Amino acid sequence: MSVLPTLRQLQYLKLLAEHGSFSRAAEAAHVSQPALSSGVQELERVLGAAVVERTRGAVILTAVGAEAVRRAEDVLARAEDMVEAAQNAGKPLSGRFRLGIIPTVAPFLLPRTLPGLKTLYPGLRLFIREDLTPRLIAGLKAGQLDAAVIALPYDAPGIDHAHIGDDEILAAAPVGHPLAGAGPIPAGMLKADDLILLEDGHCLRDQALAAVNIEAPRGEDVFAATSLHTLVQMVSSGLGVSFLPHMAVKAGLADSPGVVVRPISEDAPRREIVVAWRAGSSRAAEARLLAEALKLD
Repeated sequence: MSVLPTLRQLQYLKLLAEHGSFSRAAEAAHVSQPALSSGVQELERVLGAAVVERTRGAVILTAVGAEAVRRAEDVLARAEDMVEAAQNAGKPLSGRFRLGIIPTVAPFLLPRTLPGLKTLYPGLRLFIREDLTPRLIAGLKAGQLDAAVIALPYDAPGIDHAHIGDDEILAAAPVGHPLAGAGPIPAGMLKADDLILLEDGHCLRDQALAAVNIEAPRGEDVFAATSLHTLVQMVSSGLGVSFLPHMAVKAGLADSPGVVVRPISEDAPRREIVVAWRAGSSRAAEARLLAEALKLD
């Protein structure tokens, strides 16, 4: 029977990759540096190959090491799942639950749903991380998050999800702009040259552009906002037209005398808000319960 790496050895390697030095990795693992170094050397004996190049002042992963880290993250995540499942058996949504959420949803969904969630599940200790979708998906796959609230469509193999609700994408124009009228904006009226958008990386940006069949404007002089709040201020200042999710408008984000909000065509584009989790996660049932508790009106 082959000798297998231990979870501790895999944890040492993961920390070494994260911190880039034996001393910092040892500190994070709460062990001495010789102990961590010995664990990594034993892992290399088990694998029959070096996992790190030990250069002066730096630690660089070998190709074998990089692949080992990728696989170790999955193994460690599943081991943590096993412990969590055993500790919380029969007690859904209790104890620690690490939830990611995208910035174009967090400020509008959480304030109105968290109080009810706490009432339903008083034993829940929710740790929330707000970030962009690609990093949340990476966090799910690495076992750093138990679930994440994201918006579809988004291509994420190995990720399952449960529906929270659909969120219409609306247009926002400055008062006095040709598009600042009443009723739905007719198809083809939105032009790339008029648009100001969230910076690249926000899924709402890509979903809105895809829905109206417009390519993202390019060039160094293109305005890009870091948040929806900044975007509304830019629209109000007359810099251009943009897109806003209905949940943000409903929460009062666009309540400005300088902004007019309109539907986009008769066939209103929408994004689907979901709770996502790593396929095979032991907390899948809890993620589904969370989706039910966070349902949009």
